[in-house]
Amino acid sequence: MVDTFWHTIPIDEAIRDLSTNADTGLSHTEAEGRLKKYGHNQLEEKEGVSPIMLFLGQFNDFIVWILIAAAIVSGVLEEWVDALAIIAIVIINAIIGFIQEYRAEKSLAALQKMSAPSSKVMRDGEVHSIPSRDIVPGDIVLLEAGDYVPADGRLYSSFSLRTQEASLTGESTPVNKSTETLHNPALPIGDRENMVFMGTSVTGGKGTCIVASTGMQTELGKIAGLIQEAGKEETPLQRKLQVFGKKLVYLCLGIVTLVFLLELWRNDPLLEAFLMSVSLAVAAIPEGLPAIVTIALALGVQRMVKRHVLIRKLPSVETLGCTTVICSDKTGTLTQNEMTVKKIFVSAKTIDVSGTGYAPEGNFSSNGMPLSETDLQALKKLLEIGVLCNNAHLKQHINNTWKIIGDPTEGAILSVAAKAGVWKEELEKKLPLLSEIPFDSDRKKMSTVRNTPDSLLVCEKGAPDVILKDCTKIYVDGEIRDLTKDDTHVILNENYKMAEAALRVLGVAFKPLTRDIANSAPDVIEKDMTFAGLFAMIDPPRPEAKDAVATCHDAGITTVMITGDHKYTARAIGEELGLLTKESKTIDGVALDELSDKDLESEVSKIAVYARVSAEHKLRIVKAWKKRGAVVAMTGDGVNDAPAIKEASIGVSMGITGTDVTKEASDMVITDDNFASIVAAVEEGRGVYDNIKKAIHFLLSCNTGEILTMLFSSIFNLPLPLFPIQILWINIATDGLPALALGFDTVDPDIMKRPARRSTEQIIDKNLGTLIIFQGFLMAISTLLAYLYVMYYTSSAVPGYLYYWFLNEMIPCALGGTLHGDLDRARTVAFCVMVISQLFHSFNCRNARRSLFEIGAFTNKKLLLATGLSLAMQVAIVYIPYSEDIFNVTPLRLKDWIIVFGFSSLIFIITEMIKCFKKKEQLKYS
Repeated sequence: MVDTFWHTIPIDEAIRDLSTNADTGLSHTEAEGRLKKYGHNQLEEKEGVSPIMLFLGQFNDFIVWILIAAAIVSGVLEEWVDALAIIAIVIINAIIGFIQEYRAEKSLAALQKMSAPSSKVMRDGEVHSIPSRDIVPGDIVLLEAGDYVPADGRLYSSFSLRTQEASLTGESTPVNKSTETLHNPALPIGDRENMVFMGTSVTGGKGTCIVASTGMQTELGKIAGLIQEAGKEETPLQRKLQVFGKKLVYLCLGIVTLVFLLELWRNDPLLEAFLMSVSLAVAAIPEGLPAIVTIALALGVQRMVKRHVLIRKLPSVETLGCTTVICSDKTGTLTQNEMTVKKIFVSAKTIDVSGTGYAPEGNFSSNGMPLSETDLQALKKLLEIGVLCNNAHLKQHINNTWKIIGDPTEGAILSVAAKAGVWKEELEKKLPLLSEIPFDSDRKKMSTVRNTPDSLLVCEKGAPDVILKDCTKIYVDGEIRDLTKDDTHVILNENYKMAEAALRVLGVAFKPLTRDIANSAPDVIEKDMTFAGLFAMIDPPRPEAKDAVATCHDAGITTVMITGDHKYTARAIGEELGLLTKESKTIDGVALDELSDKDLESEVSKIAVYARVSAEHKLRIVKAWKKRGAVVAMTGDGVNDAPAIKEASIGVSMGITGTDVTKEASDMVITDDNFASIVAAVEEGRGVYDNIKKAIHFLLSCNTGEILTMLFSSIFNLPLPLFPIQILWINIATDGLPALALGFDTVDPDIMKRPARRSTEQIIDKNLGTLIIFQGFLMAISTLLAYLYVMYYTSSAVPGYLYYWFLNEMIPCALGGTLHGDLDRARTVAFCVMVISQLFHSFNCRNARRSLFEIGAFTNKKLLLATGLSLAMQVAIVYIPYSEDIFNVTPLRLKDWIIVFGFSSLIFIITEMIKCFKKKEQLKYS
């Protein structure tokens, strides 16, 4: 099939060659067999980084090179314990880094699979939506505006079908498609008008194609190696951290050099001074931070999936936390998108319809009375026109529930028609489709042309005011007469009353058409129509949408509703959802057109509801908000929404009703089309940023504590309280696991009560920087005080006379003398205090404002597990015989452990006291 020129083969012959049926498609059994034979419909992907290379990549780091150099120097000088210990720590660090990165890679790969596109295919005589990768040769694929073409196919039907083939030909102008057989086998791809190709998109019209080639056998597959994208997408936060990391490296190298020179000045051995400097450099630089950021982002994305949000572009996770404006569609996002026709206006009468949902169960009445035969005849005519101008399908499932495949508005018309015994399948057999003029948001209408035994029939539906402009006649009581001004006034008045009752209203019209003008321009086909009536359907607001709007208000986020509906319908829904205040207003597309870009920029903050707007209006609204410095999230589902979605800070597409083109342009997909899910995504975005900030806060304050401990000991000429190997161990025992667990932390319940952070805000601002230095200072002081206290009570000084010990020991030591006491025990205590104070500090970092006792000590079980494991490892190396020589520790007594935990807890106690004091001050002034 690879070398077959399908564009030269007549459609009937192509159907035979592909062993398929144009009316019923393949059977499920046949499709499964072909899937095994031809494989999945996907391009061969570049192989990802193998686990071995991912592991080896952990050694491609400046800090690791320094450690390996230190190990080599130690080995050359026959310091085998130090050399082996450093190598062991390098390997352990590589294993932890590998596990973190491998998990992140797997998480992101799983999420990419979830975002795979789907296609509508005909199988066993029914339309099914299946993953595009499961399409096989011979499948009948249904295409409409906004779809991506999933495979190469020969067109079987085309109704004003146009495709964008720039990905293959480089030509940006859409190509008009037809089903005519072409005779030149050498035609270039761009001229094969009866073919559609994988990777291209449908820009207008609709059609069906018979799949001829899939996967690597497609035209796109042949050049797949040239178009595959390479490289990973970094978030702005990751780029900021890289810049910050470089600055931190230079700062640390300066401090490390100072400590190295101080050690040499104290006449310490060169190797010891070198190893100490290397250890400090490793301790000072949070090399695990990039992996923790990636994992925190991936975890946030996974949590969002559970809340019906699929992130397509990783940077959007970070941007979500800065969102200040959400521009949302009404239908299906703020409302339930389960349309039910409640009223019908036909022959100047309003008919009430009972029943809810899509089940064809309900009755028709007028003023509480059954309909007359004349009314029923007029009603059925209206219903037939509505069904014939319709692309949806009403299906009954095995459990007797009724579902819609297609647009819910069209589904509501099929459902109400079925209540009167009018079924689409039966009508289409009598009046097959000849052509279609598709709906778009600019025209606000669609039309179909149907074959009848005598001539053609045009069926039109759309916005009532738009439909009326096309009409010169009206259908009343089975007769057609001229449409008068009074008729128009009555219809518009009825439309106004229905819209004011929050009903969505569609107008319907029809006319016979002669075959000689069937291929004329739309404005010719759609003129001189006969008005048939109105469908009024309810799409109630989602119960959770009102709470979500209130949450946005508390979070300092402005919510704007954008809809193509009538102004009165939009206002009624806006008021019910709490979008409108005394200061805010509603405007429609006509009023919006009268505003210049400058005027819109000044007025945009006052407008809460937009009605009767087009895709171009959406783009103007986004730009106006962005000029005011807002971070804008914009929702959309139609192909025409793609420019506005791409322009927005966060483009949001709908998973159910959204087109493939819109999804491709978006940053994230809402899988349940629910506004509350957008708000949930903002909350998770803020939570992810918070957790990354917690990990940074924790790592840098711990590193600051280690540096200050060694710096102060060098300045005051104290025997070094920590050995190089101990500092390296601290990085493993305390930096990695608790920092990673902070990335798993629960979202602060009050996170949506804070104003949105500025997109220009630094990850480490002045307040956090001050707090990091202060808490690092506390850890250093706690460690040194515990160290000196043990030296004091193990020295020959008289117990209780600390003052005399300070004069006789400390001051002479600082001036070059020697400090007496059990140095090994003091160092072991200092070592344990540094580790355990950092474990205590991890709980401080969970919330910068609220006490641990407020948020709950057990609300992050992973942090409890991480700190418990780190503590167990620390206790183990103090008592395991073989570790004494490696880590230069001595077993501690109960009294020593009391000192360790007493001094270690100081940072936790002081930080908690500061939080409580600040809260009291806030309450005092609030």
